[in-house]
Amino acid sequence: MTLRILVVEDEMTISLLVEDMLTELGHEVVDLAMRLKQAEEMAATFDIDLAILDVNLDGHKSFPVADILAARGIPFVFATGYGAAGIDPGYQQWPVITKPFLIDDLRRAVELLAPRPAGL
Repeated sequence: MTLRILVVEDEMTISLLVEDMLTELGHEVVDLAMRLKQAEEMAATFDIDLAILDVNLDGHKSFPVADILAARGIPFVFATGYGAAGIDPGYQQWPVITKPFLIDDLRRAVELLAPRPAGL
């Protein structure tokens, strides 16, 4: 199942690496957001199945983006160099992949969050 994924990451090199990994896994990266305001707008309006959120966007936490996605029922995974310790307590129910991560780490996180077809 091909998923439409939003990548929120402020480091262009990492964004492109994540995009390549997701494409290799057979998914479509809808867009890359590098700043909080841009990510909030995309999270509120884009037709996506899930999102990958860097926790720290140029000094700003991405938790407002997570709130928008959660309100829309869109799952997401946090990506951070701090691991689960970098996640505020109100968001610890969401998966975290620790940077730097491998394609298999990303695959597991996406599979965990992927919408299930009806009847399964």
